[in-house]
Amino acid sequence: MGLHPLEFSECYLDSPSFRDKIKAHEAELDKTNRFIKELYKDGKNLINATKQLGMAQRKFAQCLGEFQFEYIGDAKTDDEKCIDESLQEFSSFLKNLEDQRELMMRNITETLMKPLEKFRKEHLGTVRAERKRYEKETEKYYSSLEKLLNMSARKKEPQLQEADIQVETMRQHFQEESLDYVCKLQEIQERKKFECVEPMLAFFQTVFTFYHQGFELAKDFDHYKRALQINIQNTRNRFEGARSEVYELMKRIREAPQEYRQTSPISCEGYLYVQEKRPPPFGSSWVKRYCTFVKEQKILHMVTFDHRSGGKIGETESVTLKSCLRKTTDMLDRRFCLDLDITDRPGTVLTVQALSEDDHKFWMQAMGGKEPIGHYLGRTLSKERGIDAQLDDVGLSFVKNSISAIETRGINDQGLYRVVGVSSKVQKLLSLMIDEKSNEVDLSASEDWDVKTITSALKLYLRSLPEPLMTYGLYKEFISPAKGGSPESRIQAVHCLVHKLPERNRQVLGLLMKHLANVAAHSKQNLMTVANLGVVFGPTLMRPQEETVAAIMDLKFQNIVVEILIEHHEKIFADAPESCPLSPAAPVFSAPTRQSKKLSRQNRPLAVYNPQALDIQNVADSSSLATDETSMGSNESVSSQSSSASTSETPAEKSDHAPLNISLSSGSNSGAAAASWSTPGASAESGESQPAATTTASDKEKSEESVTSRKAKAVYPCEAEHDSELSFQVGAIFNAVTQSREPGWLEGELEGKRGLIPENYVEML
Repeated sequence: MGLHPLEFSECYLDSPSFRDKIKAHEAELDKTNRFIKELYKDGKNLINATKQLGMAQRKFAQCLGEFQFEYIGDAKTDDEKCIDESLQEFSSFLKNLEDQRELMMRNITETLMKPLEKFRKEHLGTVRAERKRYEKETEKYYSSLEKLLNMSARKKEPQLQEADIQVETMRQHFQEESLDYVCKLQEIQERKKFECVEPMLAFFQTVFTFYHQGFELAKDFDHYKRALQINIQNTRNRFEGARSEVYELMKRIREAPQEYRQTSPISCEGYLYVQEKRPPPFGSSWVKRYCTFVKEQKILHMVTFDHRSGGKIGETESVTLKSCLRKTTDMLDRRFCLDLDITDRPGTVLTVQALSEDDHKFWMQAMGGKEPIGHYLGRTLSKERGIDAQLDDVGLSFVKNSISAIETRGINDQGLYRVVGVSSKVQKLLSLMIDEKSNEVDLSASEDWDVKTITSALKLYLRSLPEPLMTYGLYKEFISPAKGGSPESRIQAVHCLVHKLPERNRQVLGLLMKHLANVAAHSKQNLMTVANLGVVFGPTLMRPQEETVAAIMDLKFQNIVVEILIEHHEKIFADAPESCPLSPAAPVFSAPTRQSKKLSRQNRPLAVYNPQALDIQNVADSSSLATDETSMGSNESVSSQSSSASTSETPAEKSDHAPLNISLSSGSNSGAAAASWSTPGASAESGESQPAATTTASDKEKSEESVTSRKAKAVYPCEAEHDSELSFQVGAIFNAVTQSREPGWLEGELEGKRGLIPENYVEML
């Protein structure tokens, strides 16, 4: 389990566990701050101390390898896993470069040092200032609260009212500071993933262009860089979506904090001051304790906690409540007091003091009051906005009408579904379309409504349904496979769950997914890839019943589910699955992944630097390709790309099957020169070639005959996880089977296609 989410509702309870969670977040940010400082210092050493380059570089690599990002929640997306592992990958690259001893660095100040230092000062520095302000407000509020509670009840009413108003003002200010501080902590925790990794990515791109004997490593990095850019972009997109949801939740809690206070129907919690009697002549003292009352068992758990000491004092004490009576001020010169009759100690009455009149009523009701305390069960957007959206024939007609209009008039519009319409027009259109009394408008033919208004109205309709299209009941089941398992098991689990949906829900969802697949097919024009559509429709189609920060942290997994639905809509919505696994995330039997079989880079033949083979045209083509792939995300989605990146062959191993002549460009950020590489025995682009052994015609014929005569038979089924692999069933016969240069793999032909075959899946004939 990583860092716990900080719930905004806990800002009002201010419990000990909440403070512990804040400390954990603060410690993680302090660790990140120290890490960036150390990284900055090491980077300076690399620039200024070229004679000690080897030692500084190893220290730099060690610093990267030892640091690991913490994450919020109980699982990570495939993109986050790749980002988390990126620092270890960078460390591995550096160590291999150190063995070659020819590293030259350039532009490191602009691509690495300044962005990291800017992030440390502007973001991590801001958190430190927020922390000091938060601690100061904590001290002010609780000091004033104790002063108020110690005030005599016999004072004049105006004095008491004035004191109450002052403390209430301080309480509101303290809670405002608490909400802002919690929001800032979680924002920086999520932001640091891409803010720290992106400068490193640019740094590595700069470094590799200066390596004359780094062809193999540069090839590896180029592939890895592209995958990581997609991971970062996907993570950034999800961060932006989650941040807006968090701010909305914070706004709602700020407007009505009492609705969010009661988080559990079986217990309530908060601070009480407990009177502790002492032997004469010492009198009694009042000790602040955080109390949790379990209603069914009538057990009150109390733990002493002082914010000023910063930790728990003593053990948790539990007592069983028999009855609860209001303590009047004529019996005790303190307000908001209760007498608790304890069954554990017959004849003993425990006197406690609440923090305010409202708090006093809260505890009275919780401990046996006649009026039940209500708690927040969540609201639908339809009630908030006055829109009566239903999943009926009218709603289905509106969905079909909207899809037809969008595909007819605006399928190529840039930012389709991301560019929103004017709110008043959107609500007007939706109200018109779902009104049974109004005449249906053909949106495909009508020019009165622009495309962005139609797309926004369609999204608003889906969000305004009394229950999400993918239902509250199946929410956790849909999220579960997105948190783990292989790509095939995810698809299978989602396929099964879709057919558990009500018939009308599944019908509308199928129409929508077919439409979104069509939108993604035009992503070169509209820039809306599958990943981008997942970000837009994830929170629209599925959401939990309770609104919490922890639920918002699951937005990224909602996006993955929607991506799977878009990419595989034909299979998922065609027919019900024949069988469903007991565990949606259960692993499936698949071919061994080549990522686990990385070749030792030291054992590979080194590439030969060929300065005469510079190819400016290839450099330009390579740069434009990188620009196309990184603009507005990638055409690949996280559900397919990230999974295949974790299971397919590594960049180094792919180079074994690719042409060995290549021009490397530094990309748009580095500005470094390009270089061309070739391996011994391969011809360079300049026209020069290396000597090669000659083969006679008879030798060639014998060689071809021996190759074509080798056959193999599949003894296990295999699903290809990369374009270079073959998919096959048990009993498939392969022709022209040869040993691959990659350990553990063969090459062969099946049904006219040649590709890789896992060696332990076949037997030679």
